[in-house]
Amino acid sequence: MQRLQGRVAVVTGGASGIGLASVRRLAAEGARVVVADLDTAGGGAAATEADGLFVAADVSDERQVRNLFAAAAEAYGGIDIAFNNAGISPPDDDSILTTGLDAWHRVQEVNLTSVFLCCKYAIPHMQARGGGSVINTASFVARMGAATSQIAYTASKGGVLALSRELGVQFARENIRVNALSPGPVDTPLLRELFASDPERAARRLVHVPMGRFARAEEIAAAVAFLACDVSSFITASEFLVDGGISSAYVTPL
Repeated sequence: MQRLQGRVAVVTGGASGIGLASVRRLAAEGARVVVADLDTAGGGAAATEADGLFVAADVSDERQVRNLFAAAAEAYGGIDIAFNNAGISPPDDDSILTTGLDAWHRVQEVNLTSVFLCCKYAIPHMQARGGGSVINTASFVARMGAATSQIAYTASKGGVLALSRELGVQFARENIRVNALSPGPVDTPLLRELFASDPERAARRLVHVPMGRFARAEEIAAAVAFLACDVSSFITASEFLVDGGISSAYVTPL
């Protein structure tokens, strides 16, 4: 399918995981893709594969975010899609009883402030185009409690949900759609690192997924492409859950 022919997409955190899968999917659907990441090797390789542009950027830094979207618009004439996906889940983010303020602030800056900044600097370019689609990566954990807590991560993703709802309402009549994408557990390098460091904690996540497996990054990328294209033209200010049923499960099947 070429549902995004002629569109320009910016993907943050595009060097690996969901971001990389989305770079590939958006390019396959015809979009010109700008990849942003701190990982210059991975981000550059992703952009080369997609025949796109790589911009090294710390998405928690306002100047770098402004320059990212300006570079994308200069290279391709405008911006139609912003997939604000970059995020972290560091090991020192745990229970509120043990998580320090340094970890708290670091996670909020990368996971929430970055989304604020990316929306702030992407939306004016979309206004100039007469519309666009903003997709912000939240998480199923924003709507569920967990005994295996990552308190800063969970709070940051709740903020992404609220921010996305408000922006979706504010800019709806300008044909700018803003939605939050909430993946369930996804088989990415981040999750594989958790398995390696704490198999018991990772296994406790898997047992609650009704489908009995973690998502593939490509399955989340398919949802990104759906929200980016005109097929989803009446969807805004919404949370799009792609979680294998985990947030709806009271008891999982045997």
